[in-house]
Amino acid sequence: MTYSVTPEPIKPKLPGTVCLTPDVDHLISAVAHDMMAQAMSCVRTFGDFHLALSGGSTPFPLYRRLMLDPDYRDFPWRRTHLWIVDERCVPFDHEKSNYRQIKDIIVDHSGIPAEQVHPMMVMQPGDSCADDYEKELKHAFIYREKGHDRFDFVILGMGDDGHTASLFPGSPALAQALQPPDGTPPRWVLMNRGQGVTPPDRCTMTFTLLNASRILACLCVGEKKREMLARVAGGKDTPAALPMLGIKPVAGELRWYLDHAACPVSA
Repeated sequence: MTYSVTPEPIKPKLPGTVCLTPDVDHLISAVAHDMMAQAMSCVRTFGDFHLALSGGSTPFPLYRRLMLDPDYRDFPWRRTHLWIVDERCVPFDHEKSNYRQIKDIIVDHSGIPAEQVHPMMVMQPGDSCADDYEKELKHAFIYREKGHDRFDFVILGMGDDGHTASLFPGSPALAQALQPPDGTPPRWVLMNRGQGVTPPDRCTMTFTLLNASRILACLCVGEKKREMLARVAGGKDTPAALPMLGIKPVAGELRWYLDHAACPVSA
């Protein structure tokens, strides 16, 4: 009798900690457990929890799990500040609005106080959305002592081109995030429009803000991610070519949550 042998996945040697799970369901459970633990710890220590969420198809099952699974019914939403990592310049009722989907899943059902929900007001003219969001962040963080004035948990993804947040290869915001103009302090939030930006225009957090976070959780699932994960692990690219490489926590941790399908397999 002949038995088929399922090839074993190979854990990529990525910068940070790699959590390898058999499938998407186990991955969601791992992220949800870690987020819950971090939320409870921060509420005990600081009185609140600052959470930044990304859009996209990969994290939305996680958000639904947090709302529907009895294991997370004690998630401290009433002590949580909810932020948006990046947003398309579309109205909130648009199907491609990250905030619309996060609102439908979490905000409308969690009991989180309205004043602790922070959407990006992307339909404002010019760069005022980025300017105002940066001011809002700094105002919220001022209530924490220095050194703890940062995000506690951030959900990120990685595109097939290596972008994260809305920092696309060859885009203006990526260039400014990597090398601010002379005499200007690094920005926390930028508008990203024009060359290199997948339409529509975007508002996005930058490396300066993200890399200050306690935990950065990057979720990657499926075979389509294998090639890009291999490039990240290879270490031969630069953040200009592969923006995900710009995620380098200063005093925190980068955690990769991968399913087996996203990893290469042994021969």
